[in-house]
Order: sequence, then C-alpha cells, then structure tokens
Amino acid sequence: MLDVKFIVENEAAVRRMLAERGAEADVDGILALAEKRRKLVFETDEKRAEQNRASEAIAESKKAGEDTTEAVAEMKALAAEVKELGAGVSELEAELHEKLLEVPNILHESVPPGETPEDNELVRSWGDPPKFGFPARAHYDLGEMLGILDVERAARVAGSRFAMTVGAGARLERALLSFFLDEASAAGYTEVFAPFLVNSAAMTGTGQLPKFGFDMYGVDGEDLWLNPTGEVPITNLHAGEILDGERLPLKYAGYTACFRREAGAHGRDTRGMMRVHQFNKVELVKITDAESSYDELESLTADAERLLCKIGLPHRVVTLCAGDLGFGAAKTYDVEVWIPSEETYREISSCTNYEEFQARRLQARWRNPRTGKPELVHTLNGSGLAIGRCVIAILENFQNADGSVKIPEALIPYMGGMKRIE
Repeated sequence: MLDVKFIVENEAAVRRMLAERGAEADVDGILALAEKRRKLVFETDEKRAEQNRASEAIAESKKAGEDTTEAVAEMKALAAEVKELGAGVSELEAELHEKLLEVPNILHESVPPGETPEDNELVRSWGDPPKFGFPARAHYDLGEMLGILDVERAARVAGSRFAMTVGAGARLERALLSFFLDEASAAGYTEVFAPFLVNSAAMTGTGQLPKFGFDMYGVDGEDLWLNPTGEVPITNLHAGEILDGERLPLKYAGYTACFRREAGAHGRDTRGMMRVHQFNKVELVKITDAESSYDELESLTADAERLLCKIGLPHRVVTLCAGDLGFGAAKTYDVEVWIPSEETYREISSCTNYEEFQARRLQARWRNPRTGKPELVHTLNGSGLAIGRCVIAILENFQNADGSVKIPEALIPYMGGMKRIE
C-alpha cells in the first residue's frame, strides 16, 4: 500500500504509474478524502485545544470557590463535539484506507516500459535448448506413456484442472521439494513449514485481498482462505513487529501446497500440469532494509536460477515491463525455463521486490540503529521453484526417443539411485 502522503505530494507520478501499468485507481477520490480528513483533523485539534483550555479554566474557578455549573455543562457539550469529530475522522480514515488498498505499487526506475510479456527485457540466458533427433513429446503425453501422470483419475477425485503424479512421478515431485529445501538451507535460508490456510488479514497484508479475492478459494463460514502462495504465510511472520536491524536480512524458505481458481486461464495451459488449481512450490522470502533490498533481489534471483543450473535446465531471466508487472511489485525478474514441446520459455519463478508496499499493510518494521527510529522493512519473494513446472521441464528436456526420461544427476540421490524413468 502506498502512503497517502506520497500520493498527495506526488500526484503526477502516481497517475503516470497507473498509465504505464494500464491500471486504474480512484486518485481523485483519495485526494478529496485526504483533504477532507486534513481539514477535519485540524478542526478536531482546535476543538480539543479549546476543551483543554476550558478544563483548565474550570479547575481554576473551582480553586477560587466559584460556581462552575454552566462552564461544566459547556465543556461536556464541547467534549461531545470533539468525540463526534473524532468519529468522523475515523470514518474518513477507514474509507481512505479502502481506496488506498486498490492502488498498485509505484514502479522502480529500472522497470522497462511496455504493455505485454513481449515487451519484457531479456537480462541473461543459460544453457542451450536440447536438440532431439525425434519430435519432442509434451509432458502430458510422456507422463501418460510412463504411467506417472494421471489427469483422468485426478479429475474423478477433484474435477478438471487437477493433476495426480504416480510412482516415479510422485517421487520426482518429492525429490524436487527435498532438493530445493536442502539447497535453500545451504544458502542460508531458514526453513519454515507454514499453515496451508491463512486468514484475511494475512491475505490483505501481502496484497491478495481485496483486489484478487475472486481468484482465491475461501472457506465458507470461517475467516480462512486456502493458501494461494507461500509468500502469504511466510511474509506475514513478522507482521506488527519491530525487528532488530542487526538481524536483517531475514531469509526464509518454505514448502507449501498452493491453491488458485485461475478462473481466467484457458487453452493449452489447462492440459497436464502447466496451470492447475493445486500445485506445490518452495517459496523464498527475504525481509530487509531499503538500502540493501535491490542487492537482495539480485541474490534472490540468483538463488532461484542456481537450482535450474544444478538440475541442468536451460532457462533465461527477463525483467517484467510495467504492463506485465504484478499489482504489488516494484520490480520483478521472471525466471523462465525452456519447454521443448512448445519451443518457448515459460515462467518457473517470479522474483519480486515489493519495497514498502507489503510492509505498510503488515506494519512490519525494523529499528534503524543510526536514528533509533522504526522504519518499514522491504519485503521480497520468489519461487524457488514451482515444482509442477519443474517436473514438466525435466520430462521434456531429458526425454529420449523411446519415451523414457533421464533423471538429472543432482536428483539421482533424491530418487533412491534411479537414473531413468521408463
């Protein structure tokens, strides 16, 4: 959430940001409410000062033995007026808060202009896409041939847009989870096993609510939501806290199952495991200060990339353009893995710096030792990595002409020594 003071003082920059993002927000309404609140706060303060002066005068009159009946009655009326004005301020602040929740984050100066993914900026690439002497099979065909992916039975159990891995496929998912968490631990991340259910306050804190509630699964009759991403419970670990600056940066890694309606998705992505309602992911989260947050974004992205390098999957990193950037993001790198059957790169991790945007909602702060004052932290996160999409990439990039799939060297110990799925 942006600070209302920032919006008031930087109206032109905020309107420009909305235009660059192709987004909408009620800036006029925010400015009008902010001005109305400013005037009402001033009036309330004036009346409160008048109330204090009246109270002091009554005290002096009582000391002098004077009759204060009329003055006390006037002060009570004044106190009621102050209370009413204060309630008016609270109502305005609540209305203003709701409007502020609809404003996306300001863009970092390095975010490239553009409207669609085609406008994203290539940063670097790693590895050469494999060249097969046979037509590359899609992961869903390979999975069915090998008996390790069962979409039909998953649909019987849960409906469309669910997938079920079986045998070596299930073991491959488990192997990836363990490998990613072990690598994160070696890189200094503290492992967290967080709840799969989160409340509305947590969802609002990281920006999923109120704007994206339609895309999430809520629990009827309870203030609970199925976790849409590990970012939610892990980033909320320090909501409402003031952290010791010497502890920063904090680095967390956690596995969560994730649940999303993906109501607007359609087409080829609905087949197999590419875009499903439930998927597994290891999330990387960093909490740091403003001065170091962009250095931490670079290292976070490198940590996600390193996993793909160790597995041996060709990939690239792009900087998202303004129009493709997420609602709360100040800057995002997408790590995209090569998918042979599509002859293109697909996102497997998004590494984002939210700056103060989430922290202001969470009231997550750190105490600056130079000033002794609390300041909002900067929050960052990235998938490290999306498990289902890693399975897709491994099946397709390591496939053989006979339909078997080679296990990447780094994963063989996690697969109990298995070197091939056939």
